[in-house]
Amino acid sequence: MTSTTVVQQPDPTLRAAIRTAAIFAAVKLLLTFALTLYTQHIGYSYFRDEFYYIACGRHLAWGYVDHGPVVAVQARLGEILFGDSVFAIRILSAAAGAVMIFLCGLIAWALGGRRPSQSLATMALICAPQFIGTDGFLSMNSFEPMFWMGCVLALLMMLRGRSERLWWLIFGFSAGIGMLNKPSMVFFLFALGIGLLCTPQRQLLFTRWAAFGIALLISIPVPYLLWQWHNHWPLLEFLENGRRHGKNVIVPILPFTITQILDMHPVNVVIWGTGVVALLRGKSMMRARWLGITYLVFFALMFAMHAKDYYLAGIYPAMIAAGAVAWEHRFAASRGVRMNSVFAFPVYTTILIITSILILPMSSPVLKPEMWVRYTRAMKLSHPEQEHFASTALPQFFADRFGWQQELNIVSATYARLSEEDKKRVCVFAGNYGEAGALQFLGPVEGKPLPRVISGQNNYWLWGMQGCTGDLVIAVIYDTPEELAPKYEHVEIVGRMDDPWSMSFEHRNIYLLRGRKPTAPVNWADEKDYF
Repeated sequence: MTSTTVVQQPDPTLRAAIRTAAIFAAVKLLLTFALTLYTQHIGYSYFRDEFYYIACGRHLAWGYVDHGPVVAVQARLGEILFGDSVFAIRILSAAAGAVMIFLCGLIAWALGGRRPSQSLATMALICAPQFIGTDGFLSMNSFEPMFWMGCVLALLMMLRGRSERLWWLIFGFSAGIGMLNKPSMVFFLFALGIGLLCTPQRQLLFTRWAAFGIALLISIPVPYLLWQWHNHWPLLEFLENGRRHGKNVIVPILPFTITQILDMHPVNVVIWGTGVVALLRGKSMMRARWLGITYLVFFALMFAMHAKDYYLAGIYPAMIAAGAVAWEHRFAASRGVRMNSVFAFPVYTTILIITSILILPMSSPVLKPEMWVRYTRAMKLSHPEQEHFASTALPQFFADRFGWQQELNIVSATYARLSEEDKKRVCVFAGNYGEAGALQFLGPVEGKPLPRVISGQNNYWLWGMQGCTGDLVIAVIYDTPEELAPKYEHVEIVGRMDDPWSMSFEHRNIYLLRGRKPTAPVNWADEKDYF
């Protein structure tokens, strides 16, 4: 008896799709690099959260109070591989954005598109303000769409007859690592599951390889769950504190929807909106209705949970890819589509690029603060706030890049004038992770020696007092001298953080506190601030 092995022939359209997607991914990467270098050149510094993630990267663990371990690993690898400059720590986030573009191009191909739809989808995604912003700094949000689209592509490849063993492995790995990146991956997977169960494509879920992929995605985040359990579920406490104190802005359905349109670029709504409709109709993309249902379920879920508008961002590359394919089918008789041109839709592409340049200052700080204020007022542009914090004339996303140098200068000058004996026992207490992280990171970078830096916010509280007694403290806090007098024998204001472009809650005194009174002993448990 003889046996035969069926060898699947290489698909030339896939090779072409990979080339096209790779070209636009490279464009995205170079654009992000250019914006980072330019904004650094005109004076924008590190973003608040970057300091915190770098600190977490120096305390690697399976979990953290308010995020998963992936962003900490990203920060640590960035430092080790590329250095600690503003540009260096953002390289991996920029690369993740480029991978997202690449996956979007392949998803367009997997949905039945050719070069015109691939180029249309990737160009639209490159110009999306949301991704220009999140891919331009060290964050977990830059990696999220990459993991989500990895899952979508895996399902589409299986529906095209590709190896279930391989693609369920990719699905499980992408979903599992995605959950280590952000817990929102769970809600995306829930919506994805509902979408599949509502369509004939549910058959994908009932195979042995599906069981393997699902088991993999469940097993990967187990260490993170064990960490949360061991530390008494700090993430749940963090989320509950945010809810109870009204941290996030809650918006009605219409403004929530409008913000989705703005985040993805107003011109792009004709692409991703078409994609949602085309997927739900299931005519030109008959085996992808589950993807349209996934979007509707996820949108409804995020709105019901009062999520921030950008929490939906990770799903839009698939909607944009679907819309581009629908456009390609609709205009199949046009010259550009017939010739399989990269620029098959020149009018749309021109409008998209011009308008993207006009609104670029809303997503990337390409204008100095004074000029940004004048420009946005003249153009009647506004930036919706995500949290209930009063900002300066700049939106929080930009304002959180100011004030750190002033803080470092004041703290380092105060430390420098202490006696040698005092330098051995003094520590710095910062009111939030941004202030603590900035001092820890910028001090060594600029060669300014500083004492131990502690804080009660989020993971800093878990890292503890690090030997600090609280008897001699440089404190960056919001308290008034009258509030501190019952706790310390000597209260001295040594400076004030008051950078006009920083967030208003960062405008606070910096104190030198001496002699903790016996009547007010330090209780570290009282300093816990999961917020």
